[in-house]
Amino acid sequence: MTAPLDTARTAALRSIDIIANGDRPEFDEVVALGAVNHEGSNEPPACRAGGPEGFHATALWLRAAFADLNHRVEHVVAESGLVVVDTTMSGRHVGPFDLYDSEGSVDQVWAPTGKTFAVRQSHWFRVADGLVIEHWAVRDDLGQAFQLGWVPPSPFYLLRCARAKRRVMRSTSAR
Repeated sequence: MTAPLDTARTAALRSIDIIANGDRPEFDEVVALGAVNHEGSNEPPACRAGGPEGFHATALWLRAAFADLNHRVEHVVAESGLVVVDTTMSGRHVGPFDLYDSEGSVDQVWAPTGKTFAVRQSHWFRVADGLVIEHWAVRDDLGQAFQLGWVPPSPFYLLRCARAKRRVMRSTSAR
């Protein structure tokens, strides 16, 4: 029989892995109904749904912006249903990366640069009965922004971002 800490560790690691390439049934297997992604406040409204639906929507959102998405696991610590996974996330920026305000409206869009990145992140999971019930993260967003050429932005890149934002706003209002 698997020890509870091993089960929690396995669930957390699997939830990291399926962000890059898992399908919806895989999220149903590892994420509890009603699970909360505390990072969802700047994500598209579909990502704010609880449970597997919202976690899968987050994965699709990240995959649309970043090809070759990968989380290399550096360290894992598990204690009493809390699992911390220290990773290096990498990928290539191939689609608009759209961020949203608290009302669910498009706030900022980073136009694709085609550049690659690799940044450290720590993901924190609360796990119960072998399922993820909460997730939050500490990310190196500034390091990622520098690597992808988002900052400092050139005037031409700001123009590209403005055009990308208009396209995303049109596509979200058409839904």
